[in-house]
Amino acid sequence: MRLGANIEMVTLDQHRESLDPRTTLADALTGGRGDSIMVNGTPKHVIGYMKDFLFTSEQARTPLEVLSGGERGRLMLARALAKPSNVLVLDEPTNDLDLETLDVLEEMLGDYQGTVILVSHDRDFLDRVVTSVIAPEGNGKWVEYAGGYSDMLAQRGDDLKQRAAKATSADSAERKDTKASAAPASTKRRLNFNEKHALETLPKTMEKLQADIAKQQKLLDDPEFYTRDRKAFDAASAAIAKAQADLDSAEEKWLELEMLREEIESGA
Repeated sequence: MRLGANIEMVTLDQHRESLDPRTTLADALTGGRGDSIMVNGTPKHVIGYMKDFLFTSEQARTPLEVLSGGERGRLMLARALAKPSNVLVLDEPTNDLDLETLDVLEEMLGDYQGTVILVSHDRDFLDRVVTSVIAPEGNGKWVEYAGGYSDMLAQRGDDLKQRAAKATSADSAERKDTKASAAPASTKRRLNFNEKHALETLPKTMEKLQADIAKQQKLLDDPEFYTRDRKAFDAASAAIAKAQADLDSAEEKWLELEMLREEIESGA
């Protein structure tokens, strides 16, 4: 890890342990120092800042002990974002948040001028907020993917599907061994016209799909592609996901037909 110069980091206290239940909402924001709060180095009236986080002016003197869980979540978010920072670190920030607070969180993160680093199990939240995902690949290796969680899955699709294909191949081989040990059928099985045609044409189809996937992957490998043209990035992600699904289907069909052909020939 390399740290840049002049980093000002802020973290969100998820457990809200720093809140004094006897403190009022306004004092929790201002630290008990008047009616203004410093927001990123700029003074702002506490009532106006409260309203940015869906609080009413009447709640200014409300003790924290009577706030709901969602209101406390908004308060912690307001306190964190008021501090001068260029790096914001969030660990599971959506835990126990109501819908209103979740909307505020997404809006504030969208407007945040620095870098946000967050860990979250909420895949939908990641899709709506982040511009890149760092995912574990095993053996201590982590890889950064442009886009949200769904974009990461689309880009990793080839790798993930290959693992699934290996498992499918193993299952198919096991079924083949089982069939080979069974008693032969009284009527000799033959490949019909459609099966023969598919067995001959599927390899070319798979080659074309693999070329399409490689073409789209080349676009997605550009680290600037997502920020430069989000619409084209989404289109490429969708195209690679569809091509991968078609390839998986073609590979599975070809494997079944090839095994059937071998079974027929071995029993001839």
